[in-house]
Amino acid sequence: MTEPTPAPDGWGARARIGVVVPHADVGPESELQALAPRDVVVHGSRVHFGAMRAGGEMDPKIPHAPIRAFIEPPHVDTAVELLAAAPLDAIALGFTSSAYVLGPAGEKELYNRLRGYTRGLPITGTTKAAVAGFDALGARRVAIVNPPWFDDELSGLGADYFTEFGFEVVQHGPCGLPSNQKLITPEALTDWIRTTVAEAEPDAVLVAGNGIRAVGVIDELERDCGFAVLTANQVLLWHALHLADAAHLASEITSYGRLFTVSPS
Repeated sequence: MTEPTPAPDGWGARARIGVVVPHADVGPESELQALAPRDVVVHGSRVHFGAMRAGGEMDPKIPHAPIRAFIEPPHVDTAVELLAAAPLDAIALGFTSSAYVLGPAGEKELYNRLRGYTRGLPITGTTKAAVAGFDALGARRVAIVNPPWFDDELSGLGADYFTEFGFEVVQHGPCGLPSNQKLITPEALTDWIRTTVAEAEPDAVLVAGNGIRAVGVIDELERDCGFAVLTANQVLLWHALHLADAAHLASEITSYGRLFTVSPS
């Protein structure tokens, strides 16, 4: 008599990635799990973000004070420490705007602080991963598409961040879509990038902001426009898998852009 085959139960993970997200945001975990190959599992930890309310609601433009508060001790440190207590392979910060307000030097200090809580696990974040992604793709002229809830000042800080790393930011700004996570569709985002960004002729575009619905547009935009397309959660998973010595798993991702065909330098 043939022994029955047990149904999949999630325990046989080939890699486990931890992600720290704002308390009311489901976007990062949703997109990361959609991107992940079979048996790569995403585990979330939440930190209160003062610009979001219950149900994921937020102001049309988020203030900067809660952005800074998100990455100040002790709450994000505790979230990282609790994630690192689990048998994970890498940890990621699913939050873009903090790096904008900190700048590269402040972001470096943040990671140096958080490494004290990671139990030796590698840790990355959206902008850190994006820099590695641009470099791996050989992109020097880049466009930064920010969520509509970023104001012009925050977008400018983002452009300054990437400029400090030697990239030519040929275009940046909040995208002209409704400032509401639930109202942003892949079709609308695709149309906006085609009509607004393509004429700048970048080597690559980053759709920043982990809470904007974006991974579904990557392949279509790359086919139609010719430039590489990075999104906050796509590049976060790519970098986390490579840091976890799981490049073979990253290479299994075939429907979310040319990024997954290259490795960090």
